[in-house]
Amino acid sequence: MSVDTEFTAYAAARAQRLRDTAYLLCGDWHAAQDLTQATLVKLYGAWKRVERSESIDAYARQVMLRTFLDSRRLKRSTERPVADVPEGAAPVGGDPALRLTLLAALARLPINRRAVLVLRFWEDQSVEATAEAMGLSVSAVKSLTQRALAELREVLRDDTALAELDFLLV
Repeated sequence: MSVDTEFTAYAAARAQRLRDTAYLLCGDWHAAQDLTQATLVKLYGAWKRVERSESIDAYARQVMLRTFLDSRRLKRSTERPVADVPEGAAPVGGDPALRLTLLAALARLPINRRAVLVLRFWEDQSVEATAEAMGLSVSAVKSLTQRALAELREVLRDDTALAELDFLLV
């Protein structure tokens, strides 16, 4: 199988998951699409080396996280997010209003705190894997997670739509 065929198969299988993770990091579908594309471009460039690694998914997440953090540090983009959400299918199961409230609260967190929550709880990564992806120590990830959850609780505390999420408010 050729390199292009292998990469294309991987990208087709993982693009949706990468896009979902990118959305949680960015809070905007258009920026998430751009981040996903940038991640796949970088992944393709290193494909011969990456395909031999233990976890291509872990490598892709790390590339995505670094690309996201780098783009926030540079502040060179002139793109502006739009207020209108593109129409799409309603999420399967769960309360859409609750999901939107949680996503809005997540978007209000600083990027490093948002990133640690996305990696730990959305991607279900261990503390060690999160530390490696973010280039931090295990103890730094633990304290950053604790601060991020405390800040998220504070942001969410006043919202009455979050009765179902009282496990976050404990």
